[in-house]
Amino acid sequence: MRLRAFEGREAQSGDFVSDVVLTLGYRPELFGRPFSEALQDVMRGPSEWSVAERELFAAFVSAQNQCPF
Repeated sequence: MRLRAFEGREAQSGDFVSDVVLTLGYRPELFGRPFSEALQDVMRGPSEWSVAERELFAAFVSAQNQCPF
C-alpha cells in the first residue's frame, strides 16, 4: 500500500520515497513512533561506539542485506 501523501510528493519532486519511509508513515501510532524512538536511542544514545561508527555499521548491514538505505 502506498500512502497518497507520499505519492504526491514523489510525483512532484521526482524523488523516490523508500518503503521504510512509507512504513513509518503508515499508522505511526503502531510502528512509526515507537520504532523511531527506539532507533533514536540506539543510534544517538549512550554507547561505547561513536555515532559515526553506529552509522557505518548500519550502512554495512544494509548493504549486506541488499537494502538501498
